[in-house]
Amino acid sequence: MTEKNIKQPATAFASPRFVNTGNFMRMQRFDNAEGLDFAIYGIPFDTACSYRVGARFGPQAIRNISVMMKTNNPVHEVNILDYLKGGDLGDVNVVPGYIHPTYDAIEKFAGEILKAGAIPIALGGDHSITLGELRAVAKEHGPVSLLHFDSHADINDTVFGEKYNHGTPFRRAIEEGLIDPHKSVQIGMRGSLYDAGEFKLAKDLGLTLIPTHKVREMGIPETIKKAKEIIGDNKVFLTFDIDFIDPAYAPGTGTPEVGGYTSLEGVDIIRRLEGLNFVGMDVVEVAPPYDHAEITSLLAANLIFEFLSILALNKREKQK
Repeated sequence: MTEKNIKQPATAFASPRFVNTGNFMRMQRFDNAEGLDFAIYGIPFDTACSYRVGARFGPQAIRNISVMMKTNNPVHEVNILDYLKGGDLGDVNVVPGYIHPTYDAIEKFAGEILKAGAIPIALGGDHSITLGELRAVAKEHGPVSLLHFDSHADINDTVFGEKYNHGTPFRRAIEEGLIDPHKSVQIGMRGSLYDAGEFKLAKDLGLTLIPTHKVREMGIPETIKKAKEIIGDNKVFLTFDIDFIDPAYAPGTGTPEVGGYTSLEGVDIIRRLEGLNFVGMDVVEVAPPYDHAEITSLLAANLIFEFLSILALNKREKQK
């Protein structure tokens, strides 16, 4: 091998040591998204957490355990790579401790994926990162629907007096015109609140918020049916905070809330999303330092696999 063929590793001053550690599901690594249907990438940023940090290690942990995943989905009877071309693009070079330069980096990275015509699928990272993703999506597609699974609404105006935090991204997204709140749905909110009127605030912002106690009354099939009716054929971005799942099943997260959903219910929910016009997705708040036996990371990898299966199913149906 000649000297010019040897690619030197990035210096730790330019690329944090916890980025670019492996490939999702052992898929091929690509330098860009040209010719791809989807692109997996990591956003290892957790500076905006309000309680326990550690989600910066989420992309690495999800990739590590994703080697357990196979490409065939027996429920939908589809092999994702029979219908889709995709791979892993590595990680955004985030700037630890600095949210606005990180937002710029996320927007640029996701924007390149979108320009290539691929669907960006991000491994978080805390939930603040979704604002950067939505900026890129809106630049390409205009305001989109948000389909948001979480135990928290993340619509605070400020947290600790700051407007950019993992508890504020969707308030900012509405203000910046990145999402259409009237065609957006938030599902699964529960637990104690700073503001007793938070659910009313969501309605005032134009969002449809279905808290967990209402989901339990309606049932998951009816809840997803309602969400689909609201979103319609609008372009939609799916964001899944792992704390939507009960900490008994997903302990590895920064702000756990009891009374949540099982891992099976989480998987079942994604399986019911066929037919929606997805333009992006992320799974956030996986914090490996608090995980046991990698069960939280394994669930995150399965949720992404189920989402890829939906993309493959949608494409298969279009080809009929």
